[in-house]
Amino acid sequence: MKSYPSKPVVAVGAIVFKQDEVLLIRRGKEPNKGQWSLPGGRQELGETIAETAVREVAEETAVDVRPACLVDVVDSITKDETGRITYHYTLVELMCLWEGGAPVANDDALDAQWFSLDDLSGLGLWSETEKNIQKAWGLRKNKQSKP
Repeated sequence: MKSYPSKPVVAVGAIVFKQDEVLLIRRGKEPNKGQWSLPGGRQELGETIAETAVREVAEETAVDVRPACLVDVVDSITKDETGRITYHYTLVELMCLWEGGAPVANDDALDAQWFSLDDLSGLGLWSETEKNIQKAWGLRKNKQSKP
């Protein structure tokens, strides 16, 4: 996405679990280049949110996933020093389950790795990302405990 947009962009963040680990990428492009984040990206015309999650995770990490449920919708609005909006994303965050593949950094990711939930606090994640990973973990555990 170009900086200084004329309208918000819909994007998907995939919270991918493999057993008790979550998949993260190190961003290769702005915004937040070099920071750990969820794999994901912009929704394309004619593509469902679930299809976007599957495609983006595969493109960025070579991992196959199955979307499980909606976790949250988050506004990510970044402004410059003058107050102008440099980026505006509406992020639809989906919990996804690992289906196969080992993470390999592709596309616009510098790195892709599995992390335990205990390791998240030291990664400098955006607070909304960390909150929604924990929320998704709770949803996953709740679904697994039901008969």
